[in-house]
Amino acid sequence: MIQQWTQFIRQPETQNRIVFLSDYDMLLTRRLVQGVDVWINTPRRPFEACGTSGMKVLVNGGINLSELDGWWAEAYSAEVGWALGDGGEHGDDPAWDAAEAEALYNLLEREVVPAFYSRNKEGIPTAWVDRVRTSMAELTPQYSADRTVREYTERYYLPAAAVFMERASQKGATGADIVKWQKHLEQKWVNLHFGDARIETHDGQHLFEVQVYLNGLEPSGVRVELYAEGSDTGEPVRQEMKHIRQLAGASGGYVYSAAVSSTRPPEDYTARVIPYHDGVAAPLQDTRILWQR
Repeated sequence: MIQQWTQFIRQPETQNRIVFLSDYDMLLTRRLVQGVDVWINTPRRPFEACGTSGMKVLVNGGINLSELDGWWAEAYSAEVGWALGDGGEHGDDPAWDAAEAEALYNLLEREVVPAFYSRNKEGIPTAWVDRVRTSMAELTPQYSADRTVREYTERYYLPAAAVFMERASQKGATGADIVKWQKHLEQKWVNLHFGDARIETHDGQHLFEVQVYLNGLEPSGVRVELYAEGSDTGEPVRQEMKHIRQLAGASGGYVYSAAVSSTRPPEDYTARVIPYHDGVAAPLQDTRILWQR
């Protein structure tokens, strides 16, 4: 590919218009982001690794024009920059490449270049400056190492440190109790299974009831829940099912129930069993999951 680029930029019609910069690294990035007005990034979705170069442009007063991929798929709005693509994946379809190339030229000719060169009597491109200010104000606080480190510290590192201190207290009594619980799970989990299931829909809700056979585990040692993939790239649904009664004549058999909105079909939901212990994050710290189907 590098050879193809080299051959391309040596053509008479392109050699004075294109520069190929080799060995792209942080030092070169620093020089580039400090000197550009618009950062154009045109990968084929989904091959944008992340987009940290585009993030660096923000604090330097540059504006992004990029494929809706990586960070830009999350950050883009019409007030902060320009976007290419429809957010979908089109492989190496030449027709789509041609359509995106045409869209890029249209954006440059009809929006980007006019915004940059349209100036007031003081020579200031006011519309461009407004977009720069909006981009910096809205995106820089979110896409920065400062925000990342602070969020990881507050949401993960400090809670993890607190959990460690709790488990290590009293000569590790809590940790020892968790290990004992996990060993008990290992002995019993293989024979856990679901029984019959029933679904009713009325008053705008799906009511699920499932039978679960815990093979000697206490209901307090597991969590039964309904799970559905997130819609429109949202978070998945995890609705806890309540233990409502023990099955008559069935050792270790229980009935669990939960209600969810009927805005989604019942087929979207699957019951599952995961381990539960106070202070243990499942399935992060114990990966066992029993699915109904």
